[in-house]
Amino acid sequence: MSDFSAIRPGTDLTQHARELQLVHDAVIAGRRCAIRPRAVVARSWTRVMRAGLDPDRTNARDPVDREDVERRRRESPLTAVIGELAQVIKSVADASHFLMVVTDPEGVILWREGAAATRRKADLLGFTEGAAWTEGIVGTNAIGTALVEAAPVQLFSAEHFEQAQHAWYCTAHPIHDPRTGDLLGIVDVSGPALTLHPAIAALVETGVRLAESQLWRHHAARLDRLRRSAEHIAGPLLIVDDHGWVAHSSGVATRDRIGRPRADTALAVPGLGLCLPERLAEGWIVRPAGREHRLRATLDLRSAPLLEVRGDGEPWRVPLTRRHAEILTLLHAAGPAGLSAGRLSRLLYGDDQHVVTVRAEISRLRRGVGALVDTNPYRLAAGFALEIDES
Repeated sequence: MSDFSAIRPGTDLTQHARELQLVHDAVIAGRRCAIRPRAVVARSWTRVMRAGLDPDRTNARDPVDREDVERRRRESPLTAVIGELAQVIKSVADASHFLMVVTDPEGVILWREGAAATRRKADLLGFTEGAAWTEGIVGTNAIGTALVEAAPVQLFSAEHFEQAQHAWYCTAHPIHDPRTGDLLGIVDVSGPALTLHPAIAALVETGVRLAESQLWRHHAARLDRLRRSAEHIAGPLLIVDDHGWVAHSSGVATRDRIGRPRADTALAVPGLGLCLPERLAEGWIVRPAGREHRLRATLDLRSAPLLEVRGDGEPWRVPLTRRHAEILTLLHAAGPAGLSAGRLSRLLYGDDQHVVTVRAEISRLRRGVGALVDTNPYRLAAGFALEIDES
C-alpha cells in the first residue's frame, strides 16, 4: 500500500466516512474529539481555517477563461505526455467511476477526463478545466494540499474541508521535470468516496513515474534530433535547445546545461567566453561572438541612450534608461578592475547607503544586455569593447 493512502485494505468505507464526519464537525466547532485527524489533514484544516474559508458552503471559484487554459496547455511540458498518462490511469477496470485531472504548478486544472456522469457531478463543485484548486480557494483538497506539502496526498470523504466535497475521494501526486526537478503540476484521480480502492494511490504514483520517464525520453530524443541536424557545423561551439540543454559540443568541454539563450542577447559560456546565440529550427548555435572572440558596442548618448552591439552578424540594439547608461559609462571608465556595489552607490548617489538599489538596477540592466555586464565586482565582460558617443 502506498504510504499516502487515506484507507487500508478492508476498511469499511461507510463507517469510516461517518467517523470522519464526526471528527470534521468537532474540529470545525472547536470541540475535542476522541479520534484525531491525520497529521496532513490537521495541518491543512489549520491553514484553511486561518484563511477564513467557510466549510458549509462552496467557496468562490473563479476559473480562467478557455483561451488562458489553451495557452497554459501549450506552455506546459505535460502536453507531450498527457495522452500516455491518461491511458495508464484509465487502464483499470473501474475507470468509469472516476475523473483524472492534471493541473499546472499553480493548481489550475488544464485537463480533465472521465465518465460523463462523474464530470457532471464535478461541474457542480466547480471541479472544471480552468479552475484553480488551491487550499486558499477551495479549502483542503488533495491538489491544493499536495501543492502546499510538496508531497502526494490522498483525502477521503470528510477529510475535505468543504461539506460539498465530502462525497468524494481525491488522490493527488506532484509531477516534476526529470531534468531539473521543477514542479510541472499535479496529477489527481477523484471519484465518489465509497468507490475508493486502496490500489488507487499506487495507480496514480505509477502513472506519474511513467510520465516522468517518458518526459525524459522526449527530452533525449529532441536533443538527438538537434545534434544530428547541426553536428556538421565546425566548432568551437555548442548546440543547445531552447532551455540551454547541450545537444552537441565541438572544441569545448561544458556541463549538461548553459544559460537559456535569447535572441540578440549576449551569453557568457565557460570555455567559449562571450557568445551571441544563433537560432536554429529547434534550438541554438552558441559560439564566440566574433572572429576575434569580441563584441564591439557603441553607447549613443546624443539623445535617448541606445546601445548598439556588433559581432559577425547583424547588429542588435537595446534602448537604455539614463540611469543604466550612466552605469555602463562608469563601468567602462573603471576598466577590468570593475566596481563594488558600495563604490557604485557612491558614484551614483553620493553615499554608500544605496547598495540594494544598485543591485536592483544592475539586475534590470542585465535583463536587457545579458552577459555584457559581469558581477563580483561589477564590470564590463571580457571580450566586450565599448565606445561612448556623446558628440
